[in-house]
Amino acid sequence: MSQVKDAAIKIIENLPDQATLDDIMYQLYVKKKIDLSLKAAEDGKVYSHEDVKKRILNK
Repeated sequence: MSQVKDAAIKIIENLPDQATLDDIMYQLYVKKKIDLSLKAAEDGKVYSHEDVKKRILNK
């Protein structure tokens, strides 16, 4: 089985029995966003706190 499918199954299995389809979709969405963020951090595609403050204050 693929890693993606295994991860989805684990997420679903850890939800309560009364979980809705929306609950499942939300949990999968959060997992995807976390994975993308971790990958970006590993690749150095992040901004420092100071850089973000400068960008916000200059607008």
